[in-house]
Amino acid sequence: GCVFCASGQAGLQRGLRADEIVAQVLVAKRYLEPDEDLRNLVFMGMGEPLHHYEQTQRAIQLITHPDGLGMSPRRITVSSVGLVPGIRKLGEDFGGKVGLAISLHAPDNETRSRILPMNQRYPVEELVRALHDYPLPVRRRITIEYTLIDGVNDSSAHCDRLIDLLAGLRVKVNLIPMNPISASELKAPSSARVSAFRERLADAGVSCFVRVRRGDDVDAACGQLALHGEPIKLRKKFEGTE
Repeated sequence: GCVFCASGQAGLQRGLRADEIVAQVLVAKRYLEPDEDLRNLVFMGMGEPLHHYEQTQRAIQLITHPDGLGMSPRRITVSSVGLVPGIRKLGEDFGGKVGLAISLHAPDNETRSRILPMNQRYPVEELVRALHDYPLPVRRRITIEYTLIDGVNDSSAHCDRLIDLLAGLRVKVNLIPMNPISASELKAPSSARVSAFRERLADAGVSCFVRVRRGDDVDAACGQLALHGEPIKLRKKFEGTE
């Protein structure tokens, strides 16, 4: 997982089954008001959806089937750190109708490998080729998630490399000022630096926006969700080794 994300620091226990994924959707629907409906669904948060592709695929099929929840696949987005085979499979199986979000976070291999180890397996160039090949419907864009980290990936040079990298792709860039976590000394850039990065992208014609922080006051914002305590000890306890 990403080094700036507390959710990935506790390690992998197992992947969710398709029925467990669908159950989460059903539980969420229970909290809606009678006049509300579940309009959009994103496979994102804790874990890599394409790491257990068969279960993710089956869950999408159940959610979109007329005898299931009947949700349009165009209202579903799958987020990935860049598992290229899974991205290609998703495009083939659903004809590009399912939206795609990519946790990019850096425009070059050196920086990205430091903050996202999966890049060593599927480097930036290979990932971008898969994005060019993704069968996007007309008027749809791939979402590029880019967490801004002070002094790591937030310079004007990083921005220019990002602009070059995304050239020719239909994308929208979601800039996310890093939310602090106790396990890391990394931090978000200043508001001025975030604004400068966004403006530089916009001036180059790249569609972009800055994500509004929500939940950081209770450690529930993006990248903060985790059990309090020492992750490795918690994992051993769950495995019955303590």
